[in-house]
Amino acid sequence: MGKPVCVVVGVGPGNGAALARRFHADGYAVALLARSTELPAALAKELAGSRAYACDVADGASVERTFSSIAAEMGPVEVLLYNAGSGVWGTIEDVSAKDFEQSWRVNTLGAFLVSKQIVGPMKKAGRGSIVFIGATASRRGNVKTAAFAPAKAAQRSLAESMARYLWPAGIHVAIVILDGVVDLAGTRKMMPDKPDSFFLKSEELAESVLQLTKQKRSVWSFEVEARPFGESW
Repeated sequence: MGKPVCVVVGVGPGNGAALARRFHADGYAVALLARSTELPAALAKELAGSRAYACDVADGASVERTFSSIAAEMGPVEVLLYNAGSGVWGTIEDVSAKDFEQSWRVNTLGAFLVSKQIVGPMKKAGRGSIVFIGATASRRGNVKTAAFAPAKAAQRSLAESMARYLWPAGIHVAIVILDGVVDLAGTRKMMPDKPDSFFLKSEELAESVLQLTKQKRSVWSFEVEARPFGESW
């Protein structure tokens, strides 16, 4: 029997890569999805048994092709981590209708399309985990999140609907609300005055997500907050 398969949708240098590394270390074969395969391909060489796939989550045909390939080349998906996110920042006057729609397509439509590909097989198996990576904007709109917040809020509602439907089938659907700034070279450069305690560490987030997928069924969590203790809330 081969390794269980974990799909990470949205593999970037921060949370996506950290999630892939942690689940690989726990014994998963990891499918690494992003629009460009440059980073996923490099990561696949590091993580034995992993594969990189180019996938545009806003395109139904691209999603279907990708997940057909995963099923054929790697096997059934046991864990889906939806980390894809598109942030366009601006007020209602700043953002365009195209910005608004694109944010919805990546954060919400993509989550819907990807989930549709794996729910049926998970139901047949009677098990599985689906974790969405949310944001502060999943819960509230701010001045400059006129495009981002509606998309993340819709993603959260989709996750909640799925959880209510799929938990009885043995599929653990959850969302992790990231309330903090991810520790990246770019964010450090933008905020040089912030202490280390201000930033959210991707490796520590990945550990929390892994433990979420290991919860016993009698104590499943739906919504989990991930917040650095230095963050105001």
